[in-house]
Amino acid sequence: MPEVGPGSLLIASTSLTGPVFARTVVYVIEHDEYGTLGVVLNRMSEAPVFNVLPAWSDLAAQPRAVFVGGPVGTSSALCLGVAKSGIDISAQPKLHQVLGPVAMVDLDADPEELAQVLAGVRIFAGYAGWDAGQLDDEIAEGSWIVAPGLPTDLLAEPSVDVWHTVLRRQPWPLPLLATYPLRPEEN
Repeated sequence: MPEVGPGSLLIASTSLTGPVFARTVVYVIEHDEYGTLGVVLNRMSEAPVFNVLPAWSDLAAQPRAVFVGGPVGTSSALCLGVAKSGIDISAQPKLHQVLGPVAMVDLDADPEELAQVLAGVRIFAGYAGWDAGQLDDEIAEGSWIVAPGLPTDLLAEPSVDVWHTVLRRQPWPLPLLATYPLRPEEN
């Protein structure tokens, strides 16, 4: 199993059935001895980006909605972006590199300036967080599957089932979990 780190994914196992994390995919932003911070990639809210942060609407990837990043700090916004090919993120003062072309975006920046360097952004209300050791315990009990993330996971089209897609590209036998019924008792 891959190590948890910035840019990795936490895929909810079929044993996580609660409303907060069932069939979610969490993109890990930070992971260190103090804990873990990430955002849920596949929980879209009903709020259009234009209604919340209108200046960022044009740069937001489709669907241009705010996503529910997790159950913590839901009244604050967090933004992740994917840099265009050939862009040096370290040379961009309003971007903080997570891994590869993925960066945290300073929402106080001018989105028109960042449109030159970013292929798109995703805005999240809230985040998912774990205290030191908590995520390791949840992984050990089988609640999460750790996998490498791709920039395309972050900006997935609205028609893409991110949980299913990410599971299908994992080593055997994990792709079988993608066929697990939503309500096994009805199967």
